[in-house]
Amino acid sequence: MVGRQVVASRALEVRRLGRMPYGEALELQRELVDQRREGRIPDQLLFVEHPHVLTLGVRTRGARTNILASPGRLASLGVDVFDTGRGGDVTYHGPGQVVGYPILDLRPDRCDVHRYVRDLEETLIRTAADYGLEARRIKGLTGVWVGAQKLAAIGVRISRWITSHGFAFNVATDLDYFKLIVPCGISDRGVASLATLLGRPVSLDEVEDRMVAHFCDVFDACLVP
Repeated sequence: MVGRQVVASRALEVRRLGRMPYGEALELQRELVDQRREGRIPDQLLFVEHPHVLTLGVRTRGARTNILASPGRLASLGVDVFDTGRGGDVTYHGPGQVVGYPILDLRPDRCDVHRYVRDLEETLIRTAADYGLEARRIKGLTGVWVGAQKLAAIGVRISRWITSHGFAFNVATDLDYFKLIVPCGISDRGVASLATLLGRPVSLDEVEDRMVAHFCDVFDACLVP
């Protein structure tokens, strides 16, 4: 079509990393960002499950105001704390949670930070809908919500249009760990998981499979081996 740029579907490689300490996943993301920028790998979608960890986004400016537990309490629970380069405030990662880290080159046709975050939300909203849940956005807040409860948190980093960090979707997460913090700095809303909302166990592998399908639809991507 004259005057219109047609962009082919993006090649996407999915990596299921299993349970991995946060620091190792952070270093892997940095390596993959460099490789993606150099064109040595296609777009990536990493799935990982972290041991108990609190991560601080750039909004905190290094402050730990929204961590309610003392360092001694965190140590007794085996909860690490990391400062990160992603957006947002403090959040919790742990077993039973699907954490996704897209490493994408948004060029040439998706160079829009707002659109990227909305597309991640759309992927997760569609995933929740597969389980009969009406998840939604809330104006002025990032993430995916069911009623007033947050089902998924999003915090991203974009450097020269290469993305890293991403989203955390509560599947069978022990929600008591969120009591250690003010999740995402929002004090007047709760946190939910698929298991609590559905009243039954849910397989993380199954949720990841559904996410991959919706991610490919939303981001116009095709899977590569």
